[in-house]
Amino acid sequence: MTALRTVTSLDEIKSLTGADLGRTDWLEITQQRVNNFAGATGDHQWIHTDPERAAAGPFGAPIAHGYLTLSLVIPLFNDLLAVEGISMNINYGLDKVRFPSPVKVGAKIRLHGTVDSVEEVKANGVEMRLTFTIEVEGAEKPACVASAIYRHYA
Repeated sequence: MTALRTVTSLDEIKSLTGADLGRTDWLEITQQRVNNFAGATGDHQWIHTDPERAAAGPFGAPIAHGYLTLSLVIPLFNDLLAVEGISMNINYGLDKVRFPSPVKVGAKIRLHGTVDSVEEVKANGVEMRLTFTIEVEGAEKPACVASAIYRHYA
């Protein structure tokens, strides 16, 4: 997917304050993705990696790791906003993250992003604060809600 919006300067980034960046396309969460994440992190808990045991468990199926869901914010965010013509973009961190609902293997997720604020910072940059919501197709509650901070420098 091509980014829904492109900005090419700090002034354009500043103009995004309060903007709804929209939603990405749906992304299916596969068992292979979950297994790969388990291998990368060493978190092989059965609710993630043992489909047979997980089917009889509390969620009725294996579920994605919460941190896997959170990690998908990065590539999905790139589908919402492209920042070009800037010397450096930094993922500055997170203020708050919650996982209100699990993501079962086979479910489809998408990212909804809003820009809460954009403030100038030292060294000719801006700090963008966003709210990211990972939605699960057909679910009442989101899988993840995160307050993220990015810095962009001219």
